[in-house]
Amino acid sequence: MNNENQIILGKVGAVYGIKGWLKIHSFTDEIDAILDYFPWSLKLGNKIQTVEITDWRKHNKGLIVKVGNIDDRDQAQALVGSEILTSESSLPDLPQGEFYWRDLIGMNVVTTKGYDLGVVSDMMETGANDVLVVKANLNDGFGKKERLIPYLFEEVVESVSIENKQICVDWDPGF
Repeated sequence: MNNENQIILGKVGAVYGIKGWLKIHSFTDEIDAILDYFPWSLKLGNKIQTVEITDWRKHNKGLIVKVGNIDDRDQAQALVGSEILTSESSLPDLPQGEFYWRDLIGMNVVTTKGYDLGVVSDMMETGANDVLVVKANLNDGFGKKERLIPYLFEEVVESVSIENKQICVDWDPGF
């Protein structure tokens, strides 16, 4: 495998049936959008292997896939728990002003008045909008360990600077 950055698309769940099919937990917005990104590499522990998906189908509310050269339950069992990776270059470019969650995680968050709120440690989807999970600095003066800030561009989020790894928000540090 090359040294290009790899991103996690999902995870291999349980074995399905006796012919080597696997249940897939997709981390993409639309469950079957995971199938738009190939090739897949499966990472389990320190072992990474590139695999070919030869067939797939929706099953209940999930997906099942058939991996090339995996023809029985025991072979498939060896892949259970693997992270599904693909190269960063296989992701489509986003329009100006849109970002992947992975781009926002790790960014420093400051208010429009210059107050340092902390670092984005995670993102949450609430249905109404995405939410920045900001881990506060140890000495933030407000006793906050974590803040949940709605990712509402031009309403709460004033700007995002990939270059400076910084998000500027119109947010009261007391919240």
